[in-house]
Amino acid sequence: MSEVERFLSREEEEEIIQAIRKAERDTSGEIRVHIENGLGMDAMERAKVLFHELKMDNTRNSNGVLIYIAVHDHQFAICGDKGICKVVPENFWDTTRDQIQKHFAKKAFKEGIIAGVLSTGKELHTHFPWNSLDSNELTNEISKG
Repeated sequence: MSEVERFLSREEEEEIIQAIRKAERDTSGEIRVHIENGLGMDAMERAKVLFHELKMDNTRNSNGVLIYIAVHDHQFAICGDKGICKVVPENFWDTTRDQIQKHFAKKAFKEGIIAGVLSTGKELHTHFPWNSLDSNELTNEISKG
């Protein structure tokens, strides 16, 4: 079993997927989580590549957010599309990063990811509230590399 497969149990993954569904319930925004070993490159640079590969830059309101985790490299990054980056407070990504990091430092990975997802969802709701024309544009499943 690889490091990526050992990182979270199936039950923990399901809890994260439920958190994504909860976070997206009141917003047109899209949140994804991607986990891989890492490629020995900067986490944000890798997240930007994956953001495009996962077609997260194709949402109607440019309001997708990717939480990227490089298990072996012990890194993570939060990457938001241009629509959300225009409207969130300047320190928003730092605050969300710090929430995740606080849990990760205690090896509470599921809790850290859920904290990041819910924080992101709250901010998305503020700027991109759900309306009747919205649909779930991207899968809520955790992707792995």
